[in-house]
This record gives sequence, structure tokens and C-alpha cells, in this order.
Amino acid sequence: MLRKSYSNLILECGTDEAGRGCLAGPVTAAAILIPDNFELDLLNDSKQLSEKIREKLKPIIVEKAISFAVTHIFPSEIDEINILNASMKAMQECVLKLNPCPEYIIVDGNRPLNGKLGMKQKTGKTFTLEEIELLKSIPTTSIIKGDSKFLSIAAASVLAKTYRDEYMDKIHEEYPMYNWKKNKGYPTVEHRDAIKKYGPCKYHRMSFRLLPEQLTLDL
Repeated sequence: MLRKSYSNLILECGTDEAGRGCLAGPVTAAAILIPDNFELDLLNDSKQLSEKIREKLKPIIVEKAISFAVTHIFPSEIDEINILNASMKAMQECVLKLNPCPEYIIVDGNRPLNGKLGMKQKTGKTFTLEEIELLKSIPTTSIIKGDSKFLSIAAASVLAKTYRDEYMDKIHEEYPMYNWKKNKGYPTVEHRDAIKKYGPCKYHRMSFRLLPEQLTLDL
């Protein structure tokens, strides 16, 4: 059974990301503040749920949340600051969008959320000094497999996954040859075969190994 709180503070935020291992599309994060009476029987780590169940849960989570936020970090920024920093930054941006401001943050994984702050990249959001100080001021705990232990992280994982899938379905219409509607940008055999045949497009992460080492792209 998923726990409601780690810190026992009322405004505890859970956050998670989706799409970190994809070859195309954004890495997407969500953060959420849930009320004390939040209950949702089917809720679990989004990777353990079917697409149908995730889509069923999404509007219920949105309705029940005190506040939630979703952020996409796109391939150009991923290529510039690397996927780990992009994942962390996406969650940080989500936290900054929450209203009210959280008193505590729990994040899925084994890395603290405020490890990289105020990066001066050319693309995407640059944090202000006030935003950096705010993020530093909020206590944070990273929890391995937190999305299968805490309700707020599980809810964030469902939101991150469903909002990212929705985006991938949209850009599938522009580049149907990669079949992102099915593979969501992950490195499936089908996806890599399409990259080999058609080459990469503007939605691919060029800093990633798009093809196995034995194959090369003619660029």
C-alpha cells in the first residue's frame, strides 16, 4: 500500500519524470501536492500500469490535486545540458510552478533534486537568483523506487507519462514513419530501423546513440 507522506508535512510535493531513456521527444516531469484525504485504489508506479489505466487515472489525479505542474525539456536543451541535468531541471521547474509552494519535496530516484541549479544554457529556462534560493530552501529527499512507495510520486509519475505520451502522439502526426504513437520515442528495433532508413529529425536527441555502434548514419 502506498504511503501518503514521508515528512508528515501538509504541503509535501512528489515529483518524477518520464522519457529519460528515449531517443526522441522531451523528457517530461510532473510535480504534485496532494491533500491528506487523497486515495486512489489503482494508483501505482506508472510503468506498472497499462495505458488504459493511466489515462483513466489522469483526470482523477488532476481533479484531486491541491496543485500540479508538468514541464517538457526538449531535445535541443537535452543535447546541451545532458539528460540527467535535463531530468533534474524539469522537476525543478515543476516545483517552481506549484501554488502553494511546497514545504518538502520527495523525488523518485537516488539523486537530490537541487544538485544542479541556475545553469547558464543557451536554450530553455534560466533560473533567477530568487528561484535558486527558493529551491535550495526546500528540504528534499530522494527515494529509490519512490513511485511504488508514495502516493504523490506515483501520481507525478502517471502525470509525467501521460502528458509525455500525449505530446509524442501529437508529433507522430508530423513524422509518422517513426511510429512514435506506439514506441513513444523509446529505442525499439522498429524505431531504430526507421532512423536508419529515414535519418533523424528535429525531435531526435542528437547527443544520444541513435543507432547501435555497428550501424552508422549518412549525414
